[in-house]
Amino acid sequence: MLDPSIDSLMKKLDSKYTLVSVASKRAREMQNKHDQQIVKPKSHKFVGKALEEIEAGLLTFESGEEE
Repeated sequence: MLDPSIDSLMKKLDSKYTLVSVASKRAREMQNKHDQQIVKPKSHKFVGKALEEIEAGLLTFESGEEE
């Protein structure tokens, strides 16, 4: 079972595509820079840590679209 759950993550971002995009970019950044914002992550993998950061509200996404 995924922790954090998809349902709780979808409350933070607008679509699954955005979720995947933000998490993958942050995971790559963590891998290259060896940094993380969560003090004691549950996950040992970079993508899991990125998802935990999204759940904690440490990562956000701003759309480039103007209405």
